[in-house]
Amino acid sequence: MQGRSEDQRELLDAESVAGHLLKSDSVFAFLAAHRRELFPEEMFADLFPSRRGRPSVPAEVMASVITLQALHGFSDNETVDAVTFDLRWKAACGLPITAGAFHSTTLTYWRRRLAASDRPNRIFEAVKAVVAATGALAGKTRRALDSTILDDAVATQDTVTQLIGAIRRVRREVPGAGEVIAAQCGAHDYDDPGKPSITWDDAAARAALVDALVGDAHRLLGHLPEQELGARAAEAVALLALIAGQDVEPVDDSDGTDGRWRIAQRVAADRVISTVDPEARHAHKTVHRRQDGFKAHIAVEPDTGIITDCALTKASGPDTHDSAVAAQLLAGEDAPVTVLGDSAYGSGEFRAHLAEAKHVDRVKSAPVRSAVAGGFTVDDFAIDHRNKTATCPAALTRPITASGSVTFGAACRGCRLRAQCTTSHGGRSLTLRPYDALQRAARKESRNPDWLNEYRTHRPMVERTIAWLARGNRKVRYRGVTKNDHWLHHRAAAVNLRRLITLGLTHTGAHWAIA
Repeated sequence: MQGRSEDQRELLDAESVAGHLLKSDSVFAFLAAHRRELFPEEMFADLFPSRRGRPSVPAEVMASVITLQALHGFSDNETVDAVTFDLRWKAACGLPITAGAFHSTTLTYWRRRLAASDRPNRIFEAVKAVVAATGALAGKTRRALDSTILDDAVATQDTVTQLIGAIRRVRREVPGAGEVIAAQCGAHDYDDPGKPSITWDDAAARAALVDALVGDAHRLLGHLPEQELGARAAEAVALLALIAGQDVEPVDDSDGTDGRWRIAQRVAADRVISTVDPEARHAHKTVHRRQDGFKAHIAVEPDTGIITDCALTKASGPDTHDSAVAAQLLAGEDAPVTVLGDSAYGSGEFRAHLAEAKHVDRVKSAPVRSAVAGGFTVDDFAIDHRNKTATCPAALTRPITASGSVTFGAACRGCRLRAQCTTSHGGRSLTLRPYDALQRAARKESRNPDWLNEYRTHRPMVERTIAWLARGNRKVRYRGVTKNDHWLHHRAAAVNLRRLITLGLTHTGAHWAIA
């Protein structure tokens, strides 16, 4: 049953007693005055369709608490303590000074209800509606895109720990698995969640352990009883099968050791790094800097710093590249905008999307490389896409094949420009991708001084918003993409609300306005 706040203030209402001490430009003071307009109870009515049972904590109170929690990066227990002992939180939520807080599991309960609803990010949408109502973005038609890596909430595991953890999980989730492990799996005592006691600086001992654990995993998978598995059990079995194959490979049987396994001499694509959070991933921001976790993607109006949309994905893997998520960040735009992004967004597919949606492309192009230092690049070749021909700097023309290949071959022999063009004995060749015309046009346009000035003036401002978003919240609090995506939207809503208050947000009694 949905709870409701009393219209009449209590005698020791925190706002009445200490509200004058709140900073006028703080989120606390704003929520104390306008939480009911920002989070009206009908906004959450669908979460409580039944009129039976004990009333919930009022929606305006819980929405305010969730917003403040996201803003300050508190855990559930820290949030409950703040609601209990911090007068600023009490004033923001309209609580009496003497009121105790709800139990921390109430926050979990509300997050689950929101996640299961058809509008899990309604708090972000409510703040976004305020942005639209104030006209804060009226006439501001630029959107800067960027992403940042957020650290995961669990420890990264090595292959040995993952194999043990995956086998233990199958034992917990799959009926009958415990008997199979007792009969078939002897590489480790699976009652012990830690690593086996071996001499870890002995390469032979490590290799024997890996082989034995992989063997245990395969025997367990092969001897599980045939039965219909539930979602959790099926997920546990699938994870074990993945872990048992992603980091290992068969030993070369030339030395008579057929059937043995070893750590693979390569890194698996989309590699799972933890059985505790199978959706966490490795990410490389640079060659030497690696982070484990998730990737937060945002679209920002650069002049105000307001986040217009956001999304969270795995840190690496299919469909997580910046350019693959960018179209989603622009889906809510009602009219064409100027899109600014670094070269990570410069894929041909995304440029084609911008052209189709009539957005203005201000996405930086990746630099083109020459086969010879200081020599000709692909832009020095004249490409006629209509007639499917390519002409080299020496004015030799060759056809473009259906696959996009161009081969000059023997025509390069004796060419006076060959030393500036190629070092290949077979002559110069090109491979043109499907969106070559768009990419060439983008590279040419990006050399325009006006294009450069606009990019250099407005694109770096997205870094300011990322700093606001990640400050004190570089590490996510939950496991999995879905839960952390909801957290990211709550965090973005809180950051946007704080920014709007700084710009002068107020409620006139009838509508929202920027003072």
